[in-house]
Amino acid sequence: MVADADEETERPNSVLGKAQLLLGAFESGPFQLRLTELSRRSGVPKASAYRLAQELVRWGLLERRGESYQLGIRMFELGERVLASASLRAVARPPLTDLYTSTRATIHLAVLDGTHVLYLEKIAGRANIHSHSQIGGRLPAWCTATGKVLLAGSPASRQQVERLAESGLPSLTERTVVSADALRRQLAVVAERGFALEAGETLSGYGSLAVPVIGEDGTVHAAVSATAPVAQVTAQRLLPPLRATAAGIARAMDRRPPAAPTTTRRATAGSPGRAPL
Repeated sequence: MVADADEETERPNSVLGKAQLLLGAFESGPFQLRLTELSRRSGVPKASAYRLAQELVRWGLLERRGESYQLGIRMFELGERVLASASLRAVARPPLTDLYTSTRATIHLAVLDGTHVLYLEKIAGRANIHSHSQIGGRLPAWCTATGKVLLAGSPASRQQVERLAESGLPSLTERTVVSADALRRQLAVVAERGFALEAGETLSGYGSLAVPVIGEDGTVHAAVSATAPVAQVTAQRLLPPLRATAAGIARAMDRRPPAAPTTTRRATAGSPGRAPL
């Protein structure tokens, strides 16, 4: 029964549950993890982590590089089939490239994923290769400019902040906000200003300024940010081009044709059927 399958998936000791934990270990942090670190981050015992990792390698969901593992190309292929993210990346890439050219800052496009931000796009030059983010990676929403601007514009932001207050706000640097009350005050200011600015909360010595990408109907599609050394991150310098870029992406998203209705054909006896992907 479907209910039984769902219950089994949610059990921490199920095979699928452990596989999910292993893949989730790559949500933030290094691209590659050795088996010991993979086990520690996921909470899956080392012997089980090894066996499951071999299965995930065979499925293409993980890749083995020497003594380390990293997410496999199959994960990227599946992610590209998420229409909303793929469409957003497609329309955003040209204006984001122009934004990088004009500012020479590291440019990010991110969406809110629970209490974290998920980076859909990143454009950086050689001077920024040491930056802290990666496409498909996640960082805490409470200490990133993109996260703050998305939390401030989310109808469910109050619930997210309460979740953070219950679980605690781990710090990435000595400047990371660690108080839920302080975060609430910051979000109130962000909502009033329409942009978020962080200095050294995610990576010491670096700051970010972010603005939301808002459609005509008020939908917050994503956030666009520019990251650079703290001294270079000022509203006077970065806010006008960021807002122009976000507005351009929003217009492109609004012009998209509506998605065609999904139809499912039922397979008849003797005729093999295939579910739509």
